[in-house]
Amino acid sequence: MTGNDHVRCANGPIDPEAEHRAVRQKIAGEGAMASFTGIARPHSDDAMAAEITLLRLQHYPGFTEQSIADGIEQARARWPLGHCHIVHRIGDMVPGDPIVFVAATARHRRAAFAAADFLMDWLKTEAAFWKCEITRAGKKWIAPRDQDYRDRERWEEGQNG
Repeated sequence: MTGNDHVRCANGPIDPEAEHRAVRQKIAGEGAMASFTGIARPHSDDAMAAEITLLRLQHYPGFTEQSIADGIEQARARWPLGHCHIVHRIGDMVPGDPIVFVAATARHRRAAFAAADFLMDWLKTEAAFWKCEITRAGKKWIAPRDQDYRDRERWEEGQNG
């Protein structure tokens, strides 16, 4: 990671608009900023599509942040980036709560778009989080889906995504 990067695990609500403003205030010469905000879903992906009442994300402090920083280093090796900014919620949240904010800046839009997309794929498959969906029927620990791994594979050597 460089001094232009920001990684934070937030044990409480995150404000994507405030994060967006914070990144924009740091831009110095970049002409593009791409961002993504993930929202906690109200239904699980399983066949029963149970209504989620609570989503719980756990992490290992220090280790999780380093796993995210590793993704930023991978993105920086692929594209000429200005800033990378990732805030990921941990703890308990309800459907509709913002769960993650990712932003990447670059001189040109293609690099910013690609980096933000890559970073989300990295977070879904490589970052050290443990996710539990709690429904009226009980709780279920969630692992990355096959589709998440296929999305991540798009970025392997020689592929642009």
